[in-house]
Amino acid sequence: MDNAGGAAVAIVLVVLIVFVIIVLVRSVRIIPQARAGVVERLGKYQRTLNPGLTILIPFVDRLLPLLDLREQVVSFPPQPVITEDNLVVSIDTVVYFQVTDPRAATYEIANYIQAVEQLTTTTLRNVVGGLNLEEALTSRDQINGQLRGVLDEATGRWGIRVSRVELKAIDPPHSIQDSMEKQMRAERDRRAAILTAEGTKQSAILTAEGQRQASILAAEGDAKAAILRADGEAQAIQKVFDAIHKGNPDQKLLAYQYLQTLPKIAEGSSNKLWIIPSEVGEALKGIGNALGGTNPDPGSAGGLFDDETVKQP
Repeated sequence: MDNAGGAAVAIVLVVLIVFVIIVLVRSVRIIPQARAGVVERLGKYQRTLNPGLTILIPFVDRLLPLLDLREQVVSFPPQPVITEDNLVVSIDTVVYFQVTDPRAATYEIANYIQAVEQLTTTTLRNVVGGLNLEEALTSRDQINGQLRGVLDEATGRWGIRVSRVELKAIDPPHSIQDSMEKQMRAERDRRAAILTAEGTKQSAILTAEGQRQASILAAEGDAKAAILRADGEAQAIQKVFDAIHKGNPDQKLLAYQYLQTLPKIAEGSSNKLWIIPSEVGEALKGIGNALGGTNPDPGSAGGLFDDETVKQP
């Protein structure tokens, strides 16, 4: 009898120990950072648990699944959308949202991720439905802004804040893609032809400008060279003239210079006649007097060189 009573007591103690352990496990909860927990007491919302250690009343309080308070990124599958010009395009969307009110996210909506997806699809169709294909392809920022405004306003009462909405891809039909590719190729060819023509035009303009500048510089160089040559000849003549006058030449020297110059005058086949000035006769008289000491007939030399024109045979 004593053995049976001892065994019963031991069993009761074990049961009590297990019960205490279960009560402690269910009473003490640790909420991680960036998480939030909603507590229901007897089936009714009681409070929202913040990160840290908390104590619950066993079998009275119930902790619902924790909610993630970090910003979440959800990518939705491609959605067919009809544009204003009746073309079906496939659009991929990415939504960035964050739970700001755990109580509202728990009790105001059953599945907020699915709700955000459906709301994004309907809003996207409404926005893109008012645009043609070209506007839809070139107005992504405008579409993103409109989607974000509508989603943020609608999800605010669910305790969710939509921070960004991005269109990941807009895929037109294959036939439209082929037409757009042909159009882009033609546009590139047109731009290439324009650039080639513009380059040829600029090259011709630069070549003509270079030739004009070269001609101007050559003409200026010739003009300066002619001026310098003329100045040099003038200075040479002036120096010769000054030297002659400073040397006070007599008739003999002048006659000798005349005689040396006459062969140069006769050079060339085109010189058929040349003129001898009368001063040469006077100079020759002086040379004759110096060499022979006689006084020739005044008419012999003077009459021969009195401004006579001598024909060259």
